[in-house]
Amino acid sequence: MRNLKLVIEYDGNHYQGWQSQTNGRTIQDVLEKALSQILNQKIRLNGSGRTDSRVHALGQVANFKTESALDTNALLKGANSLLPADILIKSIEEAPENFHARFSAKSRIYEYRIWNASQPSVFYRSYSWWVQTPLDVEKMRKAAFYLIGWHDFSSFQGADHEKVSPEREVIEAAFRREGPEVIFFIQANAFLRHMVRNIIGTLVEVGKNKMSREEFVEIVEARDRTKAGKTAPAQGLFLKEVCY
Repeated sequence: MRNLKLVIEYDGNHYQGWQSQTNGRTIQDVLEKALSQILNQKIRLNGSGRTDSRVHALGQVANFKTESALDTNALLKGANSLLPADILIKSIEEAPENFHARFSAKSRIYEYRIWNASQPSVFYRSYSWWVQTPLDVEKMRKAAFYLIGWHDFSSFQGADHEKVSPEREVIEAAFRREGPEVIFFIQANAFLRHMVRNIIGTLVEVGKNKMSREEFVEIVEARDRTKAGKTAPAQGLFLKEVCY
């Protein structure tokens, strides 16, 4: 029995997220169908984590087990030939028997993209959040620095969250500006549902000078979702990398 690890890139705009569900087309469903067709067996993928509807991935990871002896390069080419243009398997490689895309992960990196200009972008509208008000990125950066370390992130947990511990360790939280684009990077051992989008929705209020850094810290420490800002739109969020 072989254990195969996949790294996947996808545009989430036309899918109901990663995870298979009864209603709507998902990334997992489309991938499993293609792999099952090539290998002539029912394939069930283990994903590194869920991404919501309209959220994208540059480096989602999944694994599955198979008795097929098909060469990984042939499998890669065959599966990609069956996939739509908005999903791509970037690599397939042999993994240790005990490797699991979700449970073996040590951390995950997300990025969120904001189009910060007076006019929207025709080309970036499906991959960023258009914010017209000029943002003070340095102020946002200083506020985000407080997120680093172990915290209870209840203030940024989605209302439809599962009953799990809200404590997470953030390893890095940083901003950079590239012309009209403001890009937020965050790395953590794990994330709560909607955590990144709720954080960025609140940090944008800091960038608009509607909230101070001290008020942002108070929101983190309040552990109360009603104190934080709105949830940022899904299309600006990318799962960039899963670290093992």
